Amino acid sequence: MNKQAPYILVVDDEQDIRQLVSEILEDEGYQVAMAENATEARKLKNQRQPNLILLDIWMPDSDGITLLREWVGEDSALCPVVMMSGHGSVESAVEATRLGAYDFLEKPLSMAKLLLIVERALETSSLQRENAGLKQQLMIGVEPVGKSAVVERTKDKLKRLAQHDARVLLVGEAGVGKEMYARYLHNNSSRRDGAFVDVSVGSISPENAAVEFFGREDNGRIYRGLLEQADRGTLFLGEIGGMDPETQTRLLSALESSSFLRVGGSQAVRVDVRVVASTRMALEEEVNSGRFRQDLYYLLNVVTLEIPPLREHSEDVPGLLNFYVDHFVVHEKLPFRRFSMAAQNYLRNYSWPGNVRELRNLVQRLMILGAGDDIELDEVKAALGSIAEQPKLGLNVPEFFNLPLKEARDHFEKSYLEYHFEKNGGSVAKLAAAIGMERTHLYRKLHSLKIKL
Repeated sequence: MNKQAPYILVVDDEQDIRQLVSEILEDEGYQVAMAENATEARKLKNQRQPNLILLDIWMPDSDGITLLREWVGEDSALCPVVMMSGHGSVESAVEATRLGAYDFLEKPLSMAKLLLIVERALETSSLQRENAGLKQQLMIGVEPVGKSAVVERTKDKLKRLAQHDARVLLVGEAGVGKEMYARYLHNNSSRRDGAFVDVSVGSISPENAAVEFFGREDNGRIYRGLLEQADRGTLFLGEIGGMDPETQTRLLSALESSSFLRVGGSQAVRVDVRVVASTRMALEEEVNSGRFRQDLYYLLNVVTLEIPPLREHSEDVPGLLNFYVDHFVVHEKLPFRRFSMAAQNYLRNYSWPGNVRELRNLVQRLMILGAGDDIELDEVKAALGSIAEQPKLGLNVPEFFNLPLKEARDHFEKSYLEYHFEKNGGSVAKLAAAIGMERTHLYRKLHSLKIKL
């Protein structure tokens, strides 16, 4: 059966109906689980999130309206629920719809109508997920920018890998855009309608890692972790070398069995997730030194793909400059500026130690702090030089000086941290030491300023 087939939970206390509905849905290519009462339904739903629930109103232990109300209260992103009843009434239908049920079916069931409603409910759910995914992509871009042979070869390899579910390890220097390439892989795969969940492993403190990855159960309330959020989609683990040993062990077990326990939970949760990981460090050395589990390394490293540094496809620099100028004009409402030909030629020959991320930050800095339509060579050289080498501002104060104090401070802190982050090779540990900030506070600051690790 297709692993991506929608998963439907059928809840009904009548065995004949459960069996009939299940067989018809399976014949249509759906995956189906059956529950005879509310207790069993809760258990199955907690183990694996359905794409759709067919829920009977009258059951021996708890009625379907009560169960629907409970699920709506627990989960703001609840999948579509279609209510079924042999004792249909206008009141029940109105109450179910008010609570958020997708539709209402009366018994005896018309199988043609059932299949039509199931198809429509799944289409609606898919469109909602797709719209959420498109909103997420707007701020990031849809695919890697560049027309060079190097970038085209990399994209072709990713398209081929996208046709299979093998785990992929993306290797490359800090700032080359490994998350972008992972997203491109996801968008070209059969999982494209599922979630793309991006996590910077180094930004999760060890004490919070279990809850972040596996979720938590507390007094009947459920918090779904990253693995569940990525169910039927892709989980991108950025800079996997920064994962603490205990989380490595738990993640290994979860990926091997496609199941895990939430923190505080007792029922195994099953997920269908493709994992794409990235690293800027030589993981073989981490394995040899005992800092990274060898078995987890082999599990994640089914296929390795190197993402080239920007200096190896410098012909893409002018296109990237134009792309990010347009990006900041559209998404941050910054005034349009253009790079002069001399500035573009200079930047084509620049070594870009921070790669595409450094280029992006440079464009943003020049658009925020600069004035005038053209970005000339001298301004670019000053921006790339050290702070000590930059000309004195005099009366030409930065534009953010005119902002309220909190916004101006955020602008400064973001530029300051991104500068030192690039200078220290993208290492959070080195960044913390360089700026004299405790790592836990630094993680929170990086998160609050939306700085990608």
